[in-house]
Amino acid sequence: MAPFGRRLAALLIDGLIAQLIATGLLGYQAGIGGLTVFKPLLVVFVMNALMVSAAGWTIGHRLTGLRVERCPRGYAGASRGLARSLLLCLGIPPLISDADQRGLHDRLAGTVIVRA
Repeated sequence: MAPFGRRLAALLIDGLIAQLIATGLLGYQAGIGGLTVFKPLLVVFVMNALMVSAAGWTIGHRLTGLRVERCPRGYAGASRGLARSLLLCLGIPPLISDADQRGLHDRLAGTVIVRA
């Protein structure tokens, strides 16, 4: 199972990348209200859904040596990747974990983050 520190680092890396993409490609500007505040969240959703479904990891996961798998073992797949991303973006806390070190969004999506 992936330790908390690595999961946190991966989440921060993915968040930074999402901010950069939203700023550079979608015209996001921090401090401006309205629906524009959801642009980085949209990037997080798309990035997580596509990358976890296709490869089993996001850029942050890859850089910290983690991958997402179906629980108990196997390829996460498109449905679990999409569900996991949706739960993550709805605010289901990825940093709240149970005794098995699975985030709440992972438990609900039937996935687990492990060391690569």
